[in-house]
Amino acid sequence: GRFSALSMALQQSLILRSAVPYPRAQNVTWISTNFKTLLTWEPKPSDDYSYTVEFSVAGRDQQRNFHCIRSNVTVCDLSVYLRPLNSCYTADVLSEPPLGTTSDDTEFPHTTSPRFCPYQDTEIGRPDFNLSVNEDKKTITLFVTDPPTALFEDDRQLSIRDIFSDELQYKVMYRKKKSTGTKTYLSKSSVIEMTDLDKGESYCFNVQAYIPIRSADKQLGELSATKCSNNDEQSIFKVYSPAVFAGGILFILLVMGLLIPVTVILWKKKRKALKSGTEGRPLRDV
Repeated sequence: GRFSALSMALQQSLILRSAVPYPRAQNVTWISTNFKTLLTWEPKPSDDYSYTVEFSVAGRDQQRNFHCIRSNVTVCDLSVYLRPLNSCYTADVLSEPPLGTTSDDTEFPHTTSPRFCPYQDTEIGRPDFNLSVNEDKKTITLFVTDPPTALFEDDRQLSIRDIFSDELQYKVMYRKKKSTGTKTYLSKSSVIEMTDLDKGESYCFNVQAYIPIRSADKQLGELSATKCSNNDEQSIFKVYSPAVFAGGILFILLVMGLLIPVTVILWKKKRKALKSGTEGRPLRDV
């Protein structure tokens, strides 16, 4: 009787456990920079369940990434699956039994992501650039390196220029090195000539991608690091510090302080020698 009661309690416990749905994923979010696109969510699953990701273009069949089926992690890399780039996608995160187990259930709790459109929504990372001061000292050329993406074509890594083509521009912010007033300049090229600058002045530059066909909050990429030209035609008073000048003056005074006594001594000796020579000579006849 005692064994049958324990067996019945265990069976009831298993029935209740199987009836309890798995926790739904929460905070399902797209994170994407330069077309490196990750789907993330919470919470980390226990040993009792796992997550599967399904994604699709609106109105089309669901697809799966092999690495994101009954997984115990909370991130799925969908970078290479979201093609074409100018389509829009949604994803479902399903809470399922752990990998290697079976279930009679056919429907599992799921959470749907917001819509994501790679061409319009991926963030653009900071570009790098070098600068060159032209011989006329009035033109500075910026050579921008188009940020690389997470995408490849024919074994070649694509840059954002490869994807956006003529839609990609660069916004340049620049100022005189000793000033806080900033100006802007737009360029459709990755080689940017900044002309009509003040001759002999150093300038500081920042660059960011600019894609005007996007919505206002997605048009600008991340701002580059600041780089400055060293183009000052400085006078000697700007090149050397007051301490250097003071040291130089002190050195000159010390040298003069040594030279003057030596000169006086030599002059007195010479005068004395001349005087002695004059006294020793016989007087000439008048």
